[in-house]
Amino acid sequence: MPIALHAVGTALPPHRYPQPFVREVMGRWIGGERRTDKLLDRVYAASAIDARHSVLDDFLPADDARANPALFLDADGGFRSPSTGERNALYAQHAPGIAEAAALDALAAAGELTAADVTHLITVSCTGFYTPGVDLHLQRSLGLDAAVERYHLGFMGCFAAFPALRMAQAFCAADPRAVVLIVTVELCTLHLQPGGDVDGILATSVFADGAAAALVSARTPSGPQRPLALERHATAVTRDGADDMAWTIGDTGFDMTLTAYVPRVLEAEAGDALAPLFAGANVAAEEVRWWAVHPGGRAIVDKVVAAMALPESAVAASRSVLRRAGNMSSATVLFVLQELMDRSLPGPDAGEPLVALAFGPGLTVDSALLRAL
Repeated sequence: MPIALHAVGTALPPHRYPQPFVREVMGRWIGGERRTDKLLDRVYAASAIDARHSVLDDFLPADDARANPALFLDADGGFRSPSTGERNALYAQHAPGIAEAAALDALAAAGELTAADVTHLITVSCTGFYTPGVDLHLQRSLGLDAAVERYHLGFMGCFAAFPALRMAQAFCAADPRAVVLIVTVELCTLHLQPGGDVDGILATSVFADGAAAALVSARTPSGPQRPLALERHATAVTRDGADDMAWTIGDTGFDMTLTAYVPRVLEAEAGDALAPLFAGANVAAEEVRWWAVHPGGRAIVDKVVAAMALPESAVAASRSVLRRAGNMSSATVLFVLQELMDRSLPGPDAGEPLVALAFGPGLTVDSALLRAL
């Protein structure tokens, strides 16, 4: 059997914030000037996001009881800028539970594969650090073997699911009996950094919290989802845009740089970045009907569609995930793949190729060609 993605599971935190409500909150936080208010209106109206989820209950309606002290609100209801330590403490509190929920969702869709079969565990995150970490929590809570090999990919950004998939494929190629569990967990809203410029407003309009998990193995798939063979990978760094997407650690949280220039860079360079993927797989881009594009924002999906001359049907799953959950960094592309693997939704027929791609600091374009089994 080929090495395949057997199952994908996902999890969202309990607090769902409709996008118009978030716009209202941001208006209270950084608005008041005509220019800023107009920017907020324009960016949020164009986001193509209905709602985003957060582990934080800071902004629940006043008559709803909060389970935790507010991170971004002071005792008088004003806004504050919490330290990196405060934010990271909440990461350590909330990340294990949502990661576990995603892993359990993947295992429930894995057919004959069970937690007892898992030989390797890869965790992925760029929104928090602590140790013993999420990996050890998962090993114990899921009942994984004490000898399971544990690896962590940290601080790589939105494309990090792809290095995790490459690692999983390498493990399975080295040992056909291997079963690799990948778990990505990103709590982006802990690092909210409101700013009145267009790039700051753009960042606050798209990022959200979520977790996703995937099971990779060379064993025969038996679950209810469409299994996808991992056929080819490619990675590239664009010629332009190195300073337009960045992620650094500051004194008051992690600082995201995401400029409005990123979509234009991707439109200009996506074709060149993906050319080695198609050449290596001996597949023409026009043969691919199904695309799992990381929906970093509406404009990013728009520009990939334009660059690759795709029909809207090709990116329907990406649009769907963006609309209902926003950009959850590394977890997001696995949410898209879960939709494409769901047999109750449109997706590839047996033998059809599927291209997945995501973008990260650098500006890095990571991609994979998968094929439905």
